Amino acid sequence: MQNLWPRIEGLLRDAGRDISRPARYLNHEWGCTYKDDADYHFCMIYPDTYELGQPNQAVRILCNVVNAVDGMYAERGYLPAADMIDLMRREGVPAFSLESCAPLHEFDAVGFSLSHELVATNVLEMLDLGRIPLRAADRDESNPLIVAGGPCAFNAEPFSAFFDVFLLGEGEESLPELLVLHREMKQAGASRTEFLRAASHLEGCYVPSLYDVLDEDEAQQTGAWVRPKYEDVPANIVKRIWKDFATSPAWEPTVVPFAELVHDRLNVEILRGCTRGCRFCQAGMMYRPVRERSADNIVSAVQRGLAETGYDEVSLTSLSSTDHSQIEEILRRLNRGLDGKGISVSIPSQRLDSFGVEMAELVAGGKRGGLTFAPEAGTQRLRDVINKGVCEEDLFGAIDAAFAAGWRRCKLYFMIGLPTETDDDIKGIASLAQRAYDRAKKATPPEARGSVKVSISCALFVPKAQTPFQWDGQITTEEAHRRINLLRSSVKYRAVDVHWHEPDVSLVEAMMSRGGREVCNVVETAWRHGARFDAWTEFFSLDTWRAACEECGVDMEGIAQGQYETSWVTPWDHLSVGVTTRFFRRERRLAQEERTTPDCSYERCSACGVCPKLDIDIQCQEERHG
Repeated sequence: MQNLWPRIEGLLRDAGRDISRPARYLNHEWGCTYKDDADYHFCMIYPDTYELGQPNQAVRILCNVVNAVDGMYAERGYLPAADMIDLMRREGVPAFSLESCAPLHEFDAVGFSLSHELVATNVLEMLDLGRIPLRAADRDESNPLIVAGGPCAFNAEPFSAFFDVFLLGEGEESLPELLVLHREMKQAGASRTEFLRAASHLEGCYVPSLYDVLDEDEAQQTGAWVRPKYEDVPANIVKRIWKDFATSPAWEPTVVPFAELVHDRLNVEILRGCTRGCRFCQAGMMYRPVRERSADNIVSAVQRGLAETGYDEVSLTSLSSTDHSQIEEILRRLNRGLDGKGISVSIPSQRLDSFGVEMAELVAGGKRGGLTFAPEAGTQRLRDVINKGVCEEDLFGAIDAAFAAGWRRCKLYFMIGLPTETDDDIKGIASLAQRAYDRAKKATPPEARGSVKVSISCALFVPKAQTPFQWDGQITTEEAHRRINLLRSSVKYRAVDVHWHEPDVSLVEAMMSRGGREVCNVVETAWRHGARFDAWTEFFSLDTWRAACEECGVDMEGIAQGQYETSWVTPWDHLSVGVTTRFFRRERRLAQEERTTPDCSYERCSACGVCPKLDIDIQCQEERHG
């Protein structure tokens, strides 16, 4: 494989003053893996800049599991920043891996982590920059195998034209299996077509080219939008789950970067899965069931990680870290062991109903920055609709504990446009935030009350595939602006700041979340018209996406805002997180009735179907107490 470093170094030296953060493109960071004797080369791509991609745990985990296979070498790759992309195109330099600076098109396989819908045009930017045909149908034996995984794989259809294979679910076992099969079949002289047919037999593996696409009438009659072209190709693909997660080492070999990252700290994953059952939350459905690592495992991983990386902050990551049945023991042991060393322990996800006085003291350690709590909705009625499982007193109790323990800043996260939302629910956000501010001031010593800050952050509800709200449409952009203005006018306290996400971005996100294969054409057209880095405010252009939709004959609002009965077959119905459609339908009905469903890791089984379908049970270290 070529080493492009002399050319990259030349670009950075000659244009160093014009290229932002050149450290993004340097290799040989502390902790890198090099395998000179490998006969199979894989590049794992995060389709955004290094600062965002390097902290991503999926990239780190998947590179490590591939590098554990004899003869296989996994490298990392990131999309260069816009200034570097433009320079590379002018100078004829292709996209490259980080470790060996090898051209992307020379790898045996290239993987993409699809962490959110707005990376779609970045994927095409990376493929094009890497001199790889954008569409799977245009690739031949000389091109790498292009693989994708991550949350967006659970509605793979808007991405389906660009990938040879999607891996649904957790990739610790499925990715090495796929790559080993690819290596063996290539060495045996098998064609690309023969390999893809064989790959479709692997658990959790979806090969879009092996399916015919049906029209809507056929889909609603037959129960699926796609039909296998061959009898041995599965009609339905269920996610893969790594059953050994709970007993696996929490320490994951880590690369320490040269450049400053967005989340520049040691990350240790303490549990996987969440069964709180928020009806808007795709991650809660996607990572089921709950599996906890032990306190001993976690504490030893933190100690080793800090010793080997030199970080001064560690984050205990999961979807809901304060739900861990041993979280208090973990925090006590870490705080005791790290006392006086200038190292802080943070928990990125804090539940309102588990954040009491003791938890506030344990989480604080020696550092008290800002806290984020997510009531999600302004009234109890709407919190019951979405199955949030918290009440006002949970919020006020958390505020009391936090500000008494020394915190002075708190952000409250809400959604606007949730199903059944009314103006009273919007006004309820303002009322709840103002009362939270009052509680925060009351819990703060008089001499420090001037520093108390409470802010509101609002996102527009995006209906996600594989959730009970997948049949519910997004409100219109005009209605979103009306509700945001209603909220702003309802907040009477100057000390309570209101921030919101732009509805334009959420509209494209909703189209990508709910669309079928017709959206592939929109993505490519938008990219050809200049769309890239769509998650970045300074790059996003709704006009570009609207023009692409018009050119392709696709109704963006129709896809994003369409409202359906639960009998309507979705474009992703053949792809499964393991949760049954029957469960989603029941949860949607209970939402309309404003009834809640308890968390099955605390109470009885909620019959979502995951455990029997995947032959696994909830794995908690101790009994959970709500």
